[in-house]
Amino acid sequence: MTLTSSELKLKAHQLRQTIFKVMSNGGGGHLPTSLSMTDILTVLYYNILNIDPKNPKAPDRDRFILSKGHGGVTLYAILADLGFFDAGHLDTFGKKGTILGGHPDMHKVPGIEASTGALGHGLPFGAGVALAGKKDRKDYRVFVVIGDGECQEGSIWETALFAPQACLDNMTVIIDHNKCQAMDHLDNIIRMEPLAEKWRAFGWAVVEVDGHDMNAMQELLSSLPLQKNKPALIVAHTIKGKGISFMEDVPIWHYRPMKPDELKRAAVELGLTVVNGVVK
Repeated sequence: MTLTSSELKLKAHQLRQTIFKVMSNGGGGHLPTSLSMTDILTVLYYNILNIDPKNPKAPDRDRFILSKGHGGVTLYAILADLGFFDAGHLDTFGKKGTILGGHPDMHKVPGIEASTGALGHGLPFGAGVALAGKKDRKDYRVFVVIGDGECQEGSIWETALFAPQACLDNMTVIIDHNKCQAMDHLDNIIRMEPLAEKWRAFGWAVVEVDGHDMNAMQELLSSLPLQKNKPALIVAHTIKGKGISFMEDVPIWHYRPMKPDELKRAAVELGLTVVNGVVK
């Protein structure tokens, strides 16, 4: 499957609608962080990754790991849309017995490569998978999406040191650089700039891109590896809460639930409706 530029934009919009419905009707979730990376994952899953919904454990498949697991609903929406599991499961999010937890579980959900949630774990896991691919002389690629707040974890920088030494040019890490974390903007908690230069100094091939410009993302991800024997690091500049105007770049929405009038306003902005408190 390869989508055109206009098809990618439409798909991303449809996914944002699904993400919003799943969380709103399921009783909660980390909506803004899921929306900030929607465009990135749309390009990856529909135009870049070598994956097969009918054979999710194919040995030579590309691996995608969502290290910032609290954004897992974006991944659920995509996997359901691609046919990795029945889309009916999306209606069970937030309910007893669901396979779709607040963080992705590789033992319950087809297409999930790693159970993530505790920040800082997905990247070292991905480096191990990439190293195994090198040693086994496999052609698969490993893609890991991490958060910029997650970059405050020590395990991130341990892996940042290791991956270039292991020449993991089969691994690409994308930072969802929305410049917010749970309680505030990054600069008000632990300042991460100059972020790109930090990774470059550790030996990575580094580029920056607008994470909502899917044409630019498509061109960049189609040109991998960026440099032989070096892992790739993409700093994708994004907006937390992208698609819902009053949530964009406002840290409080990481946790704050919407009031009924806010729910209706957000639904309208996404082209949806609310009937008796249920998003349609």
